[in-house]
Order: sequence, then structure tokens, then C-alpha cells
Amino acid sequence: MSNRMMGILSSFSPIQEVYSIDECFLDLRGVAQDQLSSMGQAARQKVRQWVGLPVGVGIAATKTLAKLANHVAKKRPEYAGVCVWDDLPVGDQYRLLQKLPVSEVWGVGRQWTNRLQGMGIQMVWDLRQADPALMRKRFSVLMERMIRELRGEPCIAMVEIPPPRQEIQSSRSFGHPITSAEELGEAISLYTVRAVDKLRRQGSVAGALRVFIHTSPFQAHLPQYHATRTIALSHPSQDTRVFLQAGRVALADMYRPGFAYAKAGVHLLEITSADALQADLFISAEEEARANQLMVTLDRVNARFGSGTLQPGVAGLQEPRGWAMKRGNKSPAYTTRWADLARVKLG
Repeated sequence: MSNRMMGILSSFSPIQEVYSIDECFLDLRGVAQDQLSSMGQAARQKVRQWVGLPVGVGIAATKTLAKLANHVAKKRPEYAGVCVWDDLPVGDQYRLLQKLPVSEVWGVGRQWTNRLQGMGIQMVWDLRQADPALMRKRFSVLMERMIRELRGEPCIAMVEIPPPRQEIQSSRSFGHPITSAEELGEAISLYTVRAVDKLRRQGSVAGALRVFIHTSPFQAHLPQYHATRTIALSHPSQDTRVFLQAGRVALADMYRPGFAYAKAGVHLLEITSADALQADLFISAEEEARANQLMVTLDRVNARFGSGTLQPGVAGLQEPRGWAMKRGNKSPAYTTRWADLARVKLG
């Protein structure tokens, strides 16, 4: 659904930055000011008709103001889902900034919100009036850019190609508590397979694997246990088998019987580009080529026939897995599964 929405929105601008699964920026430079509102409404209607998703549109001279305008468009019915910031009278702009809490500013998280409030900066207007140079010294250059962008000065450029992720995580809570090392190992193996698949898709290698397991903090009457282990590889890799072996070593070291485990996960660390990887002196070129070809074949099969079609046996062969997350209230897949299409009886 996300890919379909982003594809539709990309038709409205040659430059698009996909910021998250449900959010993107479009470069609208060159579009006449009196056409921005109608373009925003056209984008909303097209996504609604083609994908069935409601979206809000915020248009402004800077990315920070566009985020605020998007918030206004979604929260205030009078804007009909589209807020063009520069179409608002200056007085209305100031009044909106005076009513919005500083936590609504893009990039201001909980810790910064607490610090800003401790300085008497409660609303977005207060932050806009702050001294950019002084705030840079107290926070960072990012804070200075936020303030300048709130004043209408573009400081945060568009990113057409997102940079590779520096850390990849795969984790889930279990559908029911796990006590056996076998089931826990199966879960960690499956999460490892998924994480390394993401690693190869972005053309990277990782130099370490971190594994964690823990019981439920909400079951305080049960024994509690939390453990994390990090395994450093002798050579960065993108071979699933290498990380599966590291995961088994980590689990064997931290598993303790007698606990009801509620969640587990893996992190891939020390991620770098595969193109910059130096050859391993202890592995022959032929052996490395066979390993790479095996991973290419694995990815091609799963890309053609669906994720999980071909995977290591240690990740479990039974579907659905007994420990898998509960999904009894999952919405039907109306757009990707024939069996979930709505049925209408005529006559």
C-alpha cells in the first residue's frame, strides 16, 4: 500500500523524498502559487480513489513548515485536508504557531521538548522567536536549522535517494510465552533471516550481530530475565548462514531455563557498503563466489514466489508457527488477496 501511494504521489513532482512508510516530501518549485491548493486536492483525491487511503497535504517554503501545515490540514476540518502555508494571512500563521505545542515541530522529540519547556519555550511560536545561534550552542546545528525553517528559510535539503541504514533490526513479541531453547532458537533464526535479507537488498555487509531475549515486564509476578549478547564477525558478511551461526552462539550463551520469554530480536551492526569490502584472506575466491551465488539464488526464489518460500530449516518449517505474534484482528488484504475481496450477491 505504501509503494502504491508513493508511486501515485511521484507523478506530481519529478523530485520525491520518501521519508517513511506513510509520508513523503515533493519538490513543488516552479508551480504557481495559485495552483498549489488545487494540486494538493488532486493528490488527495487520486490517492483516495486509487488506493483508498485518506491523506493530508501540507505545502510550505520549508520542510519544517510543510510538516506543521500537514498537521494543521489533518486536525482542522476547515482546510479540507490541504493547508498551503503561504496562502494564510500572516496573522493567521502567527496565531497557529502560538497555539501549537513545541512538540509538534518536526525533529523535536521528548527529551528536547522537556529541555525547551524548562527554558520557557512552550509553543512553536516561542521556538521561532529564539536566537538561532544561541540555540545551536545549547542543542545542535539541527536546532538552528529548525528555527530558521520556521522563519521560512530553507535549510534542510531534499534527499531523493535515502542513505543506507546503519542498523537493521528484526524483532517481534511472541503469541504466547516461550520456555524452550528450541522454539527460542527458531524465532531468533527467523528474525536473523529477515534482517540479513534487508541487508542484502540495500547492498551492504555487517560486522556484528546483537541478539536479545527477555520476559514480559507486564507479568511482574513471574521471574524476570533480560539478556543481550553481541557477536563480532571475523569478517563483514551478508551471508545468512554466517549470521545464523552467530545467533546460535549468542543464544547458547544467554539462554536460561525456567523463564517464560515474551520477546526476542536481532540487530545487525557495523554496516558498510558491500562494494567497499576487502577480500577475506582465509576464504578462497571460489568458495566466496559459491556463497554469493547461493544468496543470489535464495533472494531470486523468494522474490519470485514470495517471502519465506525458501529459507533455512532452523527458522522452522511449520506454518503458522505456534509462537508467532497473534494476528486475529488483522485487516483483510483487499488489494493483494483474491480470497479477501468483498463479495456482493446480486438478484
